[in-house]
Amino acid sequence: MNNTTVLLVDDHALFRQGLAGLLSSQEGIDVVGEAANGAEALEKARELVPDLILMDINMPGVDGLEATRLIKGELPHTRIVMLTVSEDDHDLFEAVKNGAEGYLLKTLKATELFELLEGVFQGEAPISPTMARKLLSEFAQLSRHQNHETEGDHGAGDSLTRREREVLQFLSDGAPDKEIANRLCISQRTVKNHVHNILEKLQLQNRVQAAAYALREGLVRDSIPRDNGNDH
Repeated sequence: MNNTTVLLVDDHALFRQGLAGLLSSQEGIDVVGEAANGAEALEKARELVPDLILMDINMPGVDGLEATRLIKGELPHTRIVMLTVSEDDHDLFEAVKNGAEGYLLKTLKATELFELLEGVFQGEAPISPTMARKLLSEFAQLSRHQNHETEGDHGAGDSLTRREREVLQFLSDGAPDKEIANRLCISQRTVKNHVHNILEKLQLQNRVQAAAYALREGLVRDSIPRDNGNDH
């Protein structure tokens, strides 16, 4: 099986070098390039076509949010996870809107980062618990407001099967594939198939957007994601 190729984007060279060393120590990960800003990130992404990009937000010139939008426009299959110090709501929402598959804070411990990145390689969408609560809380409020105005018209959500709605609920709760499979007594491969079908039907890019859409449209109950002991 081929290793996962990773591009690191951060304007602090020392941080990039330290992160590169940590990631390279993990089996199955190849750090294939580094960039100091969004413009360089776009060039490197075009050249290297990495499996995963770890992207800072606040950088000179083209920032990480704009770089994410540009890269996803050209390389939709490259996964991008924000790795930042920013806990700003606007940055979080813009990152998701621009196609980021995850949003992690630099306060994470190395072991926590590796754990969450494993989820990315399996098609999951890692978000630091603090930011996940902000995201889902915001969309839960939008959900209540939208439901009042639309009287429960869910549009594309009506095409989902009962099982797909169950999986969508677990996605909104922040559950990984393994837990969803155990709770529904199905295989992880079946979970992935359901997630794929959900994204296709709702015309969304990733699981974070699916959870946000579900809450906004009132397709699932309000929920607060688990901490898993990682919220420091």
